[in-house]
Parts: sequence; C-alpha cells; structure tokens
Amino acid sequence: MSSQPAVTQPALITPPAARPIPAERSHHGDLVVDEYAWLASKDNPEAIAYLEAENAYLAAMTSGQAALQETIFGEIRARTQETDLSVPVRKGGWWYYTRTAEGQQYPVRSRCPAAPGDTTPPTAGQDGPLPGEQVLLDGNELAGDSAFFSLGAFSVSPDGRLLAYSTDFTGAERFTLRVKDLVTGRPTADEIPDTHYGCAWSADGSTLFYTTADTAWRPYRVWRHVLGTPVAGDAIVMEEQDERFGVGVGLTRSERYLVIGSASQLTSEVWLLDAASPGGQPQLVLPRRAGVEYHVEHQDGPDGGRLLILHNDGALNFELATVPLAGPGAAGPAALADPARLTPLVPHSGGTRLLNVDAFAGHLVVYFRRDGLTGLRVIGADGAGRDIGFPEPLYRVVRGSNPDYGSRLFRLHYASLATPDSVYDASLDTGELTLRKRQPVLPLPGGPDYDPGDYEQHREWATAPDSTRVPISLICRKGTPRDGSAPCLLYGYGSYEATVDPGFSISRLSLLDRGFVYGIAHVRGGGEMGRHWYDDGKMLHKMNTFTDFVACARHLAGTGWTSPRRLIARGGSAGGLLMGAAVNLAPEAFGGIVAQVPFVDALTTILDPALPLTVAEWEEWGNPLADPQVYAYMKAYSPYENIGDRAYPPILAITSLNDTRVLYHEPAKWVARMRARARGGPFLLKTEMAAGHGGRSGRYDAWREEALVLAWVVTTAGAA
Repeated sequence: MSSQPAVTQPALITPPAARPIPAERSHHGDLVVDEYAWLASKDNPEAIAYLEAENAYLAAMTSGQAALQETIFGEIRARTQETDLSVPVRKGGWWYYTRTAEGQQYPVRSRCPAAPGDTTPPTAGQDGPLPGEQVLLDGNELAGDSAFFSLGAFSVSPDGRLLAYSTDFTGAERFTLRVKDLVTGRPTADEIPDTHYGCAWSADGSTLFYTTADTAWRPYRVWRHVLGTPVAGDAIVMEEQDERFGVGVGLTRSERYLVIGSASQLTSEVWLLDAASPGGQPQLVLPRRAGVEYHVEHQDGPDGGRLLILHNDGALNFELATVPLAGPGAAGPAALADPARLTPLVPHSGGTRLLNVDAFAGHLVVYFRRDGLTGLRVIGADGAGRDIGFPEPLYRVVRGSNPDYGSRLFRLHYASLATPDSVYDASLDTGELTLRKRQPVLPLPGGPDYDPGDYEQHREWATAPDSTRVPISLICRKGTPRDGSAPCLLYGYGSYEATVDPGFSISRLSLLDRGFVYGIAHVRGGGEMGRHWYDDGKMLHKMNTFTDFVACARHLAGTGWTSPRRLIARGGSAGGLLMGAAVNLAPEAFGGIVAQVPFVDALTTILDPALPLTVAEWEEWGNPLADPQVYAYMKAYSPYENIGDRAYPPILAITSLNDTRVLYHEPAKWVARMRARARGGPFLLKTEMAAGHGGRSGRYDAWREEALVLAWVVTTAGAA
C-alpha cells in the first residue's frame, strides 16, 4: 500500500473521502475491481482512522438532533420500569429470576427458596430482591468497567449445586467458561477459554460438555470436561468435519439424555448420550440425509419412555412423530430410531408449520405457525390436542422458561404491537391462562397512563411483481390520517426462515406518538407463511425478498398510509442486505434508509471460504465460487456491486468493529462507494468501536444508540 494517507481529513462538514486503492479479483471470467478492499484490514491504522473520521462526520451531521436524541432517550427511560423483577420460574427447590436496578446496565440473576408444593411465583414490593435471595451472577459486577459484556452460557447443574457460565468482553463471541459453586458461593478452579455458546451438565454435575469454534467461527467440536481436572485433559466427544455444519449440545427436558446436534441450513443429525453415564459414547438417532432436518426430545415413561422427533422427511412444514426407546438391557435409543418405525403424532399440514415441541411428564406442548401467526397446542397423555386461544388479530406468542419437567403449568409470553409483553402460566390440564405479569409502561412526566386502546393494528397485503400477496403488520395511533401525510418506519428482514412477529416495543412509542405509522413487511425468505415462504426467498429466488419489500413500500404509499418521501426503511444484518438491495432497485420509493450491521458486500464475503461462516452460508445463498449462475445472480443484487449514478435517499449505516458475523468493512466500503458514485444522501456511517453483532451491550448504552437512530428517523421523515 502507498505511504500516502488513505483518509483525506475534511474541513468543517465535508464527508470523509476514503482514497480508492484498486484491488482485483476474478471469478468465472469476470474481472472486478474493488477500490475499497483495503478497509478490510482491521490492523491497518489508516482503516481505523477512516472509521473514526466517519464517526466524527456523523456526530457533526447529527449535532442538530442532539436535543431530540436526549428527549427520546429520556422518553425510553421514563417509560421503562428500571427497577424490575422477572416472573420467577420454579426448578426443584428454587425459584429462579432476574432483576434490574435503576442506574445499572445489566441484570442480576438470582434464586430464592421454594416451599414444597408451591406453584405460585413469589412477588416483591418495589420489585427488589425476594426473601432469601441468593445472587447467582451480577452482570454489573462481572462487566466492571468494560465497554462491552455478554454471557454465552448460563446453566445450573441438575442438582442445583453448580453454575456454569461464560463471558465475552469484546463482542467477538469467544467466551471463557467458568464454574461457580453455589453452595460456597466461590468459583471453582475450572476455567476454559475460547468456547462457543452454551454448555450442558451430566446428571450428577461431575462433567460439563461444551463446544469450541474453528477459525471461521463455526462450532465444530463438542468437549467433555470433568470438574477439577486440567482443561488440557478434556476429551473431544465429537468433531464435525463438514464445514457446512455446526454443532451444539444440550439436555432433554427430562434431563435423561445429553443431546448433541449437528446441523447445516438444510440438514441435521442428532446423537444422544445417557446423562448418567457422561463417559460413554453418544448414539446416533437417525443417520444424516441431505435435505432432512429433525429435532429430538425425550418423554419419560415405562421402559425408558419415547423419543419425539420433529422432522421434514416428506413433510415440508414438518411432522411430529414418536418412537419408543429401548427397554432395559437394550443397546439404547439409536437401536430404535428407524425412519420406518416413526409413528406420526401431529401429521404434516400444508397450512401449519410445526416449529418445536416441549415434553412434560404428562403432556406435550407443540409450538407452531399458522396464517402468519405463532400458536401453541397442548397434547395430553391420550393424544388429544387443544390450541390455546388469544384475542387480538395480530400478536406474538412464544415459549417462556419451563425448566420443571414435572410441572402442570406452561410458562408463555404474549404480546402484540399494542399489548406489552405479558407473562402467562397455562394449565396443561385445561388450557386456562393465568396472567402473572404485564410489562409496565410508565407514563411520561405529566402524561397519561399508557392505554393500548389509543392505538390501532392492521394487516395489509401488498402484491409482489409475481402476484404473490405479501403481509404487512401495522400500528399507529387512532386518528392517524390516511392521506399520505403520516411518516412511516417500515422494518424488514427476510432470510434464514427467521420471522419478525408483531411484538411490543417501548422505544417505538416515541415514533407512534409523533404521528408515525410503524410497519413490518413479512417478505419471502422469512418463515412467516410456512416453509415455502422461506424457500421462495433464498438461493436463486432471493430477488423475491427485495421486490417484496419494494412492493410493500409502494403499497403503503399507494393506499395513503404514508408517502415515499416520508417512508423510512430499516433492517439489520441480512435485513441490512435487504435495505441495500431495495434502495438500489427503487431509491425513489424511500425517504431514508437505516441499515444496521448490514450484509451489503454479500458477494465478496460469500466468495471467501476463509471468512467466518461463509461455507455454512452456501446453502442459504448458493456457492458463487463453484457455480457461475449463482455468481451472476448474487452479483446482480449485492448492494455494493450495484450502486449507480442516481439520486439516493439519506442513509444511516451502523456497524461494530468486533462483529464476527457481518464484518465492519462491508458497511464501511458501501458508504465509501455510495459517496463516490451516487448522488443524494447524505450517507452516514457509525462504527461502535467496542461491540459485536448485537451492538452495545448495556441497556442504557443501547437506549442511547436507539435514541440516535430514532432521532435521525424522525428528522429525516420531516416529523421533528
């Protein structure tokens, strides 16, 4: 590289100019020149100087929004009950819960004794510590003065005597695993560096299983650690050689078996190990078959009980089947998990996507998706099922924490765009719901109490270019005009079969109460409408994701919900790819774009198998290294490749220096090229210098970042 400075220091409000330094790559006869490839060198002081110059430029460009940022931060904080307590959940002789305290960034994880037979969660006045509290982990104490802090594992041993937890202080998602003796309150000598997410205990708490990642951040090894022994002596239980697959480890809800799973985007395989014999060898449940995914749960019963297998073998939206376990003296569960012996319990349905199953001693709870909404079905010992009903037309219901296998109650969380998160216990016998707590939404100083009835929710349907109807979930204050004058924030994601369900957000109220319409575009590539919705928005159908989003934006403007100049689009990660592709397709359809940790240089990344997660991503996007058709298709939509000499709306991109999923240089290069090739803007870049993919970790820091984004959205939409 030339010794000339790579960043031209601007005067006053002139944007930074990253000097183009041509770098060539060639694939399938296509020569590409990337003038900003040098920004990928994190160790290059000039690259860091460029990021810092961009941060200074953003601060200057948004200085006029400082008061609005502070106002919105104050609104988020004022509406949040800062000292709060989660609804405790019972496991054995303890109630487990988290609590937060005003002024503290992180939650405190605690437990208190439970009386025999008590199924009603305890409460505390002023949401302080519960009587007899034992603090398990204080996140504030662990974080100390670190700018970033995250937990990767938090697991109490089955006997309740030990806690395994892991910490990350950079955002790089490399964790150090430690063990705390909950009887003495002191740490043990066990300390394991460079672990991945999660861990699992043996039945007697003598052995801890964990995973480690390779240089591409792929979890590929499962290890066995015997407490009190040197880490150097830990044994590899399983190593996944196929670079498309990643491994994980956990326990069945019955705690009878350790579950070791290996999965790619399209295929999975599960092994079981008797949790009472941690030194044994795992046994295969069903052999790996390309395109077949399955998940395994265990339900206790006579002769070892049965396995519950949720699979998509000949069942696009998945089927729940059972197979009996081996009896005493038999070889184990793998001897009986033959595809020919699976008995359907919940057959495949074209209109219902089965998502997961929780086993209890006498019941099952099946988690599913139907008509774009989530749902729960309780199945009794007789096989009869009962769906749990909910009142609103748009909502989200998810499973809560249910660690007690013998419980006759099922914890769930319910919310809608207007209804705050509501914690219910559902009777497994009758389906009756008992509300335990609703997320408090405090009034602003001198303002009225929050009333969900002040807002209205709608489901709209946009028509995509191929005539597919695409759902949009909307919320606004009652009386919001439908004449195109209202500002709107439209959110989208659309990858990995991930869904963006209509849930509640305190920070969103700062938009709604300023007259905004808020929308979620449920575009293809997500899983909202079943597995086919995902299949129709991936690989060589990926363009559907982008054209769906543009169709949603145009529908909202065309039906009077908003107008293009007042419509701001927002997405993160793969949703950031959506933002970049959509604004290339139709820059005139948007008044602004917020792209957070955006995957905007998709082709360059997917061409490099040495980068984190690339090989595993080939089943989502295709392999452009090997397939010229995939290469040409990705090049046609990758945002960085398709910036044109045309007018773009203002863009705010946010990234993190230590992000291992979408590397910081993707949005940095994108913004640099936008400035060089496009018109319009302004194009702004903010880099968190001490964070990972999820952004800033402390809640007050996260609120401040959200206030910055929302102030930019309000100002850009002309609603300040």
